Amino acid sequence: MSPIRFAAVVLFAVSQTALAAADGCGSQANVPADKRVVNSAHWTTASEEENFGYDVFRSSVGEKGPFEKMTKQPILGNGTTDETHEYKYADDAIDPCKDYWYYVESIRSNGEREKFTPIFRAPAKRHPGVPVDKPAEKH
Repeated sequence: MSPIRFAAVVLFAVSQTALAAADGCGSQANVPADKRVVNSAHWTTASEEENFGYDVFRSSVGEKGPFEKMTKQPILGNGTTDETHEYKYADDAIDPCKDYWYYVESIRSNGEREKFTPIFRAPAKRHPGVPVDKPAEKH
């Protein structure tokens, strides 16, 4: 059993501004960072024990993967604590018209790793053929 108590995972878009393409689909590589559509993963720990940090993994294929590590460096944990801590990872290297799947892996101080969250889905933020200035209808 994990020494870290899991409290919550939430995924949402924090930015949906106009992109070069009329429908906003495709790579955002040429879009200024502050104007990109972003998937954000949030998680909270109720306590931590020998927690070095976290890595975030993403798949664009489906919940069975393959997954690639998105964090260049681990998001630092808080060692051993009984205090609540909140964490966030923002992924702006997405195609806003695609679904993505994520999970978070915890890293102990001794280097041991384990999946910290279940796999969770971030649905597409836009739909092909729908202009960026006209919001897509919710299903």
